[in-house]
Amino acid sequence: MQRTREKTDKIEESKAMRKLRVCVATCNRADYSKLAPIMFGIKANPDEFELEVVVLGSHLIDDYGNTFRMIEQDDFDIGSKLHTIVRGEDEAAMVESVGLALVKLPDVLHRLRPDVLVVHGDRFDALALATAAALMNIRILHLEGGEVSGTIDDSIRHAISKLAHYHACCTRTAEQHLIAMCEDHTRILLAGCPSYDKLLAAHHRDDYMDIIRNWLGDNVKEHDYIVALQHPVTTDIKNSIKIYELMLDALISFNKRTLVLFPNIDAGSKEMVRVMRKKGVEQHPNFRAVKHVPFEQFIQLVCHAGAMIGNSSCGVREAGAFGTPVINLGSRQTGRETGENVLHVRDADTQNKIYHALELQFGKRYPCSKIYGDGNAVPRIMKFLQAIDLDEPLQKTFCFPPIREWDISQDIDHILETQSALAIDLGGTNLRVAIVSMRGKIVKKYSQANPKTYEARIELILKMCAEAVFDAVHLNCRILGVGIGGGIIQHNELIHGSTFCAAELGHIMVSLDGPECMCGSRGCIEAYASGMALQKEAKRLHDEELLEVEGMGDLKKAEFVSAIHLINAARLGNSKAEAVLRTGGMALGVGIVNILHVVNPSLVILSGVLATHYQAPVQQVIGQRALTSAQRIQVLTSDLEEPALLGAASMVLDYTTRRIY
Repeated sequence: MQRTREKTDKIEESKAMRKLRVCVATCNRADYSKLAPIMFGIKANPDEFELEVVVLGSHLIDDYGNTFRMIEQDDFDIGSKLHTIVRGEDEAAMVESVGLALVKLPDVLHRLRPDVLVVHGDRFDALALATAAALMNIRILHLEGGEVSGTIDDSIRHAISKLAHYHACCTRTAEQHLIAMCEDHTRILLAGCPSYDKLLAAHHRDDYMDIIRNWLGDNVKEHDYIVALQHPVTTDIKNSIKIYELMLDALISFNKRTLVLFPNIDAGSKEMVRVMRKKGVEQHPNFRAVKHVPFEQFIQLVCHAGAMIGNSSCGVREAGAFGTPVINLGSRQTGRETGENVLHVRDADTQNKIYHALELQFGKRYPCSKIYGDGNAVPRIMKFLQAIDLDEPLQKTFCFPPIREWDISQDIDHILETQSALAIDLGGTNLRVAIVSMRGKIVKKYSQANPKTYEARIELILKMCAEAVFDAVHLNCRILGVGIGGGIIQHNELIHGSTFCAAELGHIMVSLDGPECMCGSRGCIEAYASGMALQKEAKRLHDEELLEVEGMGDLKKAEFVSAIHLINAARLGNSKAEAVLRTGGMALGVGIVNILHVVNPSLVILSGVLATHYQAPVQQVIGQRALTSAQRIQVLTSDLEEPALLGAASMVLDYTTRRIY
């Protein structure tokens, strides 16, 4: 025993001492701006991580600035440089570049043996990285998945997300997209954009005018120049080149100093460069054409610009953090979340339209937008990496929505067990518990008279649940949880609320000084209209000898007076009993009117033994007291055998099988 304990302690100690080997692969100047903050974060924690850097793609091409040098200037050791770009700047060259990367990457990944590979975004280079890592059983952390744009980038981004094991996304919408794509929500981190960590902290630099003059000349003023960055759209190259030409014509006519960055290496970029040179942009006195600007300086140029124009994601993402006016041209960023600083010219088919957009936007300032981050992405991602359990199975699983199974399952657990819930109905007269299957079948039901004290009720509920759990084992039912009824349904889904206590409809107050409710408040619907409230009134009338009417029989022989006696008395013409039911119906109707005004449902369904007695009064109150927009809402009674128990069970079955939390 002692040796076994010592061996276990050594294993745990070994796990604690082991560093996570993280490989960050960067393909171009844009993704490095997002990956660099993470790389610095990893490097700053040498006790937790080992950092390996792989550089490939356009980083290593002279025409695109040999941007691998800025990685070296940031004092990162580059473990591997892979020349993976096949020149040609057309569709075939992109495909060949992916193939070349897939040929070269296995040797590098085999040598580095990382625990996690970090890839960014939606470039074809990143697709090659994710494909190689997935096939080599290397865990993948994908940055900026779940976003939407208007090009082939969408397909590539989502393909990488399906290959990735972990996700660090930037916005709540992107997070929901990933969940909708059946990704495991426990492996999704809403981090924000890592570049925001740097730009939110650094955009108030004292030397920003020196940076502006260095790139645009000595006589340029703040907010009196334009930054232009337009990339080809690979699914519509011809039109994107036309838009680029129209943009340059509009900028020449607008006659403001402009910094033009060369497009990326996608198919069509060669033709765009030809257009730029044909128009003499590189020799034009108002223009400065550059292949690359270091990110720290680039954000200063964007921050203090009079406007930014083009179709770069920087315009809809980073520029919003400064409130810089942006003119977004064409379809490349269609679907991206944007701040109010972005003016879209999606159908940029004339020079005049683009020129007019420049007139509208140039020189304005907008409120800063933090849609894509709050400056704390890197600390979140560091904690996320630290929490990765390498002992977890490598095979990723997808969280598909529940669907009807037409075939017979061959899994032994499914054959032997029925996924079920315990449902509890806290009735005024009786406490009921039921085992309810996934298909809504009541497997077994239990009922006991409701004790008078709160403590006795809780004790009885626990006893009944324990009995049901014991029986469930013999009935081959696997209990997933316990539900207690009441609910609002929207878009075919039950609304749970932040603490799973939504739809406490019985405790809507309809009177400030009404009767005391069991919840401790006064004037709740339940204090007027519940079975227990009616039983209380029935007992009061009985004690005052005002309940019994001809045809009811001898109440003195009954064990106790219940709500049923009150209902029978009202049916036989007892005006006192009728008044109690009328008050209960009025209270329920007023509460439902309040609900109609808040959530505007399409239908109201009443359930339980009192439903048929309350249907007409509630419909009448709605017609008298609801707003015109809600007066036509129909009130129906449930046809289900046990609606309260089934509703309670659905809360458990929905929670334990759904994908969105």
